Amino acid sequence: MDILIADDEPLARERLAALLAELGGHRVVGQVGDGRAALDACLAAPPDVVLLDIEMPEMDGLEAARHLSRVDDAPAVVFCTAYDDHALAAFEAAAVDYLLKPVRAERLGAALQRAAERRAGQRQAAAAPVVPGRSRTHLAARLRGSLRLIPIADIRYLQAEEKYVVVHHARGEDLVEDSLKSLEAEFGGRFLRIHRNCLVAREQFSELRRTPDGTVHAVLRDGGAVLEVSRRCLPVLRDELRHRRVARCDAAAFRNRRCPCSDSPRAKARSPSGKPNTSPRACVRCTPALTSSWCR
Repeated sequence: MDILIADDEPLARERLAALLAELGGHRVVGQVGDGRAALDACLAAPPDVVLLDIEMPEMDGLEAARHLSRVDDAPAVVFCTAYDDHALAAFEAAAVDYLLKPVRAERLGAALQRAAERRAGQRQAAAAPVVPGRSRTHLAARLRGSLRLIPIADIRYLQAEEKYVVVHHARGEDLVEDSLKSLEAEFGGRFLRIHRNCLVAREQFSELRRTPDGTVHAVLRDGGAVLEVSRRCLPVLRDELRHRRVARCDAAAFRNRRCPCSDSPRAKARSPSGKPNTSPRACVRCTPALTSSWCR
């Protein structure tokens, strides 16, 4: 496995590297001295495992682990520390194991075995095909020891928050343990990604609005929620709105035998003859496939 070592003490990093060489079958892909550097290294080239100290400058190991737990295909985290009073917080940050210094080879080997099993489970889940027609009809949210079933049809949008996903639905909000990536893979046809941490129900997406500072927001139909849109996702959302407009115009053209845009004063003003467009299809304002330019 590829392993990143994060410890602010050079001697501690060297000892861990020596133990890994003794165990064999692993490759040290980097050594860093603080939590921020560990986080940056994991985002740039994700390792399989991070051996993470807790007390470090810039950012401590616990905070770095919490950030890593929100990353898709997150590396397994094994804490290697001289302090025994952070174990609970470490496992709350989704750590695989918690080793006390001086780390012994057999304990490190056992921790790496658990890390390998977790990584194998993550990859198996990511590679599992989504069978058409077999996606769930409900999401299950844990609530005080019981489960609450949320109909997929009632979901307005999904928002990643730390290691959970907040489900905003017709009856309120609930937390689910699914990752946003897995939900998008399972229900991709139902949801649109508007940000790296947010999916909105396709039928809830109503329009795009730009604020004076240039930020673009998606407006939802029910409840009027306004959510920030990332630049990367903006072209897909614009295409979605354009396709809807084309579908409406084509439907109207089929019924009325002409594009509804052709009745606008602007369209008549730009027509060479002053007559409305009588094409049975939508004009080029609505679809670039047609040749009429009256309604541009």
